[in-house]
Amino acid sequence: MLPRPTHSLLAWRLFRPLPARKSLSNPHAALPRDAPPSLVSCRRYAFNPRRPQYNRFQAASALWRTSPSFRIGVAIGGSGVVVWVASNIEKVPVSGRWRFNCVSEGYEAKLGRMLYELEMEDLQGQLLSPSDLRHKMVGKTLARLVPNSGLHGDWEYHVVDDPDTINAFVLPGGKVFVYSGILPICENEAGLAALLGHEIAHNLCHHVQENASLPYLQSLIVGLVSIFWEDSARLTQQALNYGLELPFSRLQESEADYVGLLLMAQSCYSPEEAVRLSERMEKAGGTTIPQFFSTHPSDKNRIKRLQQWLPEAMQRQSQSDCAETNELSDQFKQALQSHMGQAVPEMVGKEDENDFNWF
Repeated sequence: MLPRPTHSLLAWRLFRPLPARKSLSNPHAALPRDAPPSLVSCRRYAFNPRRPQYNRFQAASALWRTSPSFRIGVAIGGSGVVVWVASNIEKVPVSGRWRFNCVSEGYEAKLGRMLYELEMEDLQGQLLSPSDLRHKMVGKTLARLVPNSGLHGDWEYHVVDDPDTINAFVLPGGKVFVYSGILPICENEAGLAALLGHEIAHNLCHHVQENASLPYLQSLIVGLVSIFWEDSARLTQQALNYGLELPFSRLQESEADYVGLLLMAQSCYSPEEAVRLSERMEKAGGTTIPQFFSTHPSDKNRIKRLQQWLPEAMQRQSQSDCAETNELSDQFKQALQSHMGQAVPEMVGKEDENDFNWF
């Protein structure tokens, strides 16, 4: 048997006897007592679970404890972020909700024009003629809603001939698109007013600006978290999606329901029709995903909230010119009834909002 070298690490590895067993929990037990110190240190670094390693959180914590300049930099940067966020906090019209918005109305208007051009290009040959009865009814409803919204601009409206699509939206700048597939669900002018009131409310609350501002806030949060936790950007983005982006979207939809309900009531439409429209939308919607994963509140929650807001909407309607209009309508019906000697149908004086046939 050859003598075992004691000074050469390479020779020792070639001629070392095999250990009886290896234990990952205690790797040094597998080494003979005369193992070279260099190998022992290598094994200690390779197998020791407590070995020193780079950790961004630990590095930032150490800098915070030991570096005054680092603390000063963090304080200055944090103060700047707080001032920037605070300077872009504003109150939403009508609802009074406080929100973060760092996008100007000019950018919103420019985005609206760009989206309008794209929509008109995509929908060539699919728009109903202005002489179509459905197109006229949309215009009649908007003529009552828009003046009460306080919004100005060059309003345009189009009805898309697509019976399979249930959709409607209002782009910034007053560009209205209504798909014919949603009209049968509206059933009448008041239902259409509830739909358009909701979409106009999105513009009245400038939700486009808020949505354009949200990525700035998300990037700020992701950047701050990544300072302390390495490779956390993807996980943080997913957490923000379910914890910030989707809840904000549902909040905006509920806000548009609330503002749209008040808008239609102030425009002398029956606010109860908004509840009935939501019930019809629930039946037409079929299977839906859970609210937590959706951009919209569930139909049941929307209906419940609308019912809770009805008293306020009725009060808003009684304080508007609708009260005087309804009183004159009642007087007219009473005079006509006394002259004819028979009851006058309830449809008289309600501007035919419930008798329109979409088909």
